[in-house]
Amino acid sequence: MKALLLTIAVAGSMLVTVQANADDSKALAQKSGCLACHTVDAKVLGPAFKDVAAKYKGDKTAEAKMIEKVKKGGSGTWGPMPMPANSPQVKDADIKTIVQWILAL
Repeated sequence: MKALLLTIAVAGSMLVTVQANADDSKALAQKSGCLACHTVDAKVLGPAFKDVAAKYKGDKTAEAKMIEKVKKGGSGTWGPMPMPANSPQVKDADIKTIVQWILAL
């Protein structure tokens, strides 16, 4: 019984930690200007982050590709609207955190 309660407590605290990390990542995306053109659930100027996550699901190279795309900008993947480069105004570590959050959606 104690093991079951301990397991439930640990799982609950992990869920709270995951949610806090997601909230921090979303706040970082907001601060970095990502949410001016993107939302989690709906296309604005750029694709919804959930659509991006779905497109790259299972792609082991997605994180590296997305980091480069965010840093350098680009167009054509999601339509004619170009995405501006986000480097050097957004730190590499922040870009990686945001990309990992998007892929986890």
